[in-house]
Amino acid sequence: MEIIANYGDVLLVLAIVFGLFMAWGVGANDVANAMGTSVGSGAVTIKQAIIIAVIFEFAGAILAGGEVTATIRKGILDASIFTDSPHLLVYGMLASLLAAGTWLMIASSLGWPVSTTHSIVGAIVGFGAVGVGVDAVAWDKVGTIAMSWIVSPLLAGTIAFMLFRSLQNLIIDTSQPFENAKKYVPYYMFLVGFVISLVTIFKGLKHIGLSYSVGDSYLLAIGFGVLVALIGTIIIRRIHIDPNENEDFHFTSMERVFSVLMIITAAAMAFAHGSNDVANAIGPLAAIYGVIESGGMIGSKSALPVWVLLVGGGGIVFGLVTYGHKVIATIGTNITQLTPSRGFAATLAAAATVVIASGTGLPVSTTQVLVGAVLGVGLARGLAALDTRVINKIFLSWIVTLPAGALMSILFFFALKSAFGG
Repeated sequence: MEIIANYGDVLLVLAIVFGLFMAWGVGANDVANAMGTSVGSGAVTIKQAIIIAVIFEFAGAILAGGEVTATIRKGILDASIFTDSPHLLVYGMLASLLAAGTWLMIASSLGWPVSTTHSIVGAIVGFGAVGVGVDAVAWDKVGTIAMSWIVSPLLAGTIAFMLFRSLQNLIIDTSQPFENAKKYVPYYMFLVGFVISLVTIFKGLKHIGLSYSVGDSYLLAIGFGVLVALIGTIIIRRIHIDPNENEDFHFTSMERVFSVLMIITAAAMAFAHGSNDVANAIGPLAAIYGVIESGGMIGSKSALPVWVLLVGGGGIVFGLVTYGHKVIATIGTNITQLTPSRGFAATLAAAATVVIASGTGLPVSTTQVLVGAVLGVGLARGLAALDTRVINKIFLSWIVTLPAGALMSILFFFALKSAFGG
């Protein structure tokens, strides 16, 4: 308690700086989940993608980023262990933010799409196990997270594979792809509206105190899906065949129909991502704020002031603008060649996987989900369509993320402990 009283202000300033750094890392690395396929498919340029992401990521973070944040992120640590030594929790959360942010900076500079969730989880596990004690960590929770490494990309890849196969059978591989696109795309638009609104309801709106029953959630999602389909149909009717392109198939005109869909999907995914993953940066920051504000009392929940959300939202936007293009390139162009129709299948599959995971309580990484979905689309076109060297690098970066975060967190934890005492 004495350390909190003496150094509380200094520790809080460090928490804001480290939280901003971690949010920058989320923006630099994770925003590609919403924008990578849109850029890679040619539906939007990198500048347009950044503008869309800035608006919708920030809106998601601020409007649906959370009024109350659990003091211990996702129940990974036992809070009661820190009752007599709250300063150790503050050191640990500071070390976790700095470690996860540093790893995200390294990964982003190499163009690796890694999981921000797993970065912060690895960091918290590291300081908890070594700095406090092995018993402080809920190992069953860590085991569940490790299982999601395998389950979530497989699930997203399977859904993307089936979605793109249906597009091939109904539209792409037919004698009249443009006419069939105008005929069937409104049904896919309904699917987009339905799934994306479920993502927002399940993952976003609960943070601002809006919670609906399962039945009401599905009714709202159906209504929004119908609205998106109607608006999309009106826009699609204005798209006409370009007389300068191939007279027999009209693939360019067909892909323009899907470009409309990709922009809607990307904007909605950016909002859902901002509302959900901003917690990776502000969860530990809120924990530190709660301990310092209460004079060292360890509570299960802490009220979240608006300025904490602004730190998270602002950091994400700054990271995206300054460094986001590297990981966007990896997901959008390096794994497999994407067109608007392929990008749409990948993004919708990723969103559907997030919905399924929310319903079952499986902790998933949006990065791994989207990479799995892009792989599924590539496989639907044959194994030769995939760049296996890029895929191997991505898989290796996923394996390294947890131990890298843990190791750096341990080093930073002991550095802070020696600096402030404890």
